[in-house]
Amino acid sequence: MVVSVLEEMRIRALGVIDDAALTLSPGFTAVTGETGAGKTMVVTSLGLLLGGRADAALVRVGAKAAVVEGRVALPPDAPAARRAEEAGAELDDGELLLSRTVSAEGRSRAHVGGRSVPVGLLAELKDDLVAVHGQTDQQGLLRPARQREALDRYAGEAVSGLLSEYGDLYRRLRSVNDELTEITTRVRERAQEADMLRFGVDEISAAEPQAGEDTELAAEAERLGHAEALAEAAATAHGALAGDPAEPEGLDANTLVAGAQRALDGARAHDPALAALADRLGEVSVLLGDVAGELAGYADDLDADPLRLAAVEERRATLAGLTRKYGEDITAVLAWAEESSARLAELEGDDDRIGELTAERDRLRAELGVLAHRLTQARQEAAERFADAVTAELAELAMPHAQVTFGLRQTDDSEGLEVEDRTLAYGPHGTDEVELLLAPHPGAHPRPIAKGASGGELSRVMLAVEVVFAGADPVPTYLFDEVDAGVGGRAAVEVGRRLAKLAESAQVVVVTHLPQVAAFADRHLVVVKTDDGSVTRSGVQVMEGEERVRELSRMLAGQDDSELARAHAEELLDAARAGG
Repeated sequence: MVVSVLEEMRIRALGVIDDAALTLSPGFTAVTGETGAGKTMVVTSLGLLLGGRADAALVRVGAKAAVVEGRVALPPDAPAARRAEEAGAELDDGELLLSRTVSAEGRSRAHVGGRSVPVGLLAELKDDLVAVHGQTDQQGLLRPARQREALDRYAGEAVSGLLSEYGDLYRRLRSVNDELTEITTRVRERAQEADMLRFGVDEISAAEPQAGEDTELAAEAERLGHAEALAEAAATAHGALAGDPAEPEGLDANTLVAGAQRALDGARAHDPALAALADRLGEVSVLLGDVAGELAGYADDLDADPLRLAAVEERRATLAGLTRKYGEDITAVLAWAEESSARLAELEGDDDRIGELTAERDRLRAELGVLAHRLTQARQEAAERFADAVTAELAELAMPHAQVTFGLRQTDDSEGLEVEDRTLAYGPHGTDEVELLLAPHPGAHPRPIAKGASGGELSRVMLAVEVVFAGADPVPTYLFDEVDAGVGGRAAVEVGRRLAKLAESAQVVVVTHLPQVAAFADRHLVVVKTDDGSVTRSGVQVMEGEERVRELSRMLAGQDDSELARAHAEELLDAARAGG
């Protein structure tokens, strides 16, 4: 029983499709139609709905935007349901609504459960919902990197746990190796930098500057340079406040304020306001006395020593030399000295650091070597099981004598990571280069599938791989586009039978041009163009009974009124119902 099902997909203004809806169901659904009718748009639409790259060229000419909407039935505990709810989406009676819009200008928007989300969320949901396979996926299977990924995926935790641990060590080793290379290859530059820093730190240390000293010396120089004017001003002000002893009869501020206070004291009892003013004059008298006293002391303490002024200016010149080189003021100079001392200690410790890094590199290499060996062993064990399973599937796909094996060998490219003895090249995924090999018949030498498989054989190998994955790491829905490319006759019948077998445990949607495949489908959809070359809502039709026989006849003979083709179509349907 399939727990997650893609129930419906609606497509608007995408390629040749004007407005069409595909109602899907559990089991095996075949999508057929004449060449150019828009069958491939089904795959393209689902790719967009699941976070594929947006392309403005897909938008139907004259339309403002292309829209793809999908409805997926999900149980509440499904990983995709939990991830969608974490993003704020809502399930409607166990159904999750997905939507993707691509404007004619190329802008893209995504919605999940009625909430606007990043397109990346659709791609995350894809991993738990649908496995899409088309011609590009077949080409991807030809690359050794993809074959290694396929093997690792099949191996599951036996490899993924080791690979995660290996990856952490590998990244640390790269970091250590890069630092070691940087230190050893820049010895001259680092020595020159150390000499420059050492000179600066020594110069500052010899001067022994104090924080804020330059500001204090500037103020002192200003005072010493105007000592006579300051003394004269202080004396004049003191005389005005406290009087001049040489002129006993002269008026001064203190005497005048005291007289004013006495005048008010005589009448203060009659008005509180006047009393308050008298008190304030008392305060003024006290303040004038204090200022007069401080002026007298200021004049006595004022130092007009020219030797001190010369010493201050000399010190200021020394500090100015530092601020010209190392900072805008002495505080900045001291900060530079502190930072440079730390950097100098680092540079002077290069020999020690090289020793530490070398020891760590050797330790990491040893640990990495152990993990790489364990990873290779885990892959070899999984490769035997994977190859046996795929070989068994190929026997069911009219390739009874084909033999699939995995070739594992040590890589000779460490992707930039230098290894001294070069006997083991550590890469980000281990030391293994994985290649899927195929011997299509007895006596044939196993060759890479990129070189040893025909188009039809490659299609069946890919289908076999996916069927094996379905048992080891299933997803709810599989979409195959032209999985039967290059296949015909009995092999096509076997492909149809195997897809039907896969549909017993998953939802399978297949875009096909082969009647032998379509005959095995539980549900048969046909994409039909209108006279103007577009596909409308009524252009996706469910074929049942006599209509399905006519469609299979058309696929067989290019016409739906051929008695011979009809007989063959009915025979195909009968054979499919009987299990082949």
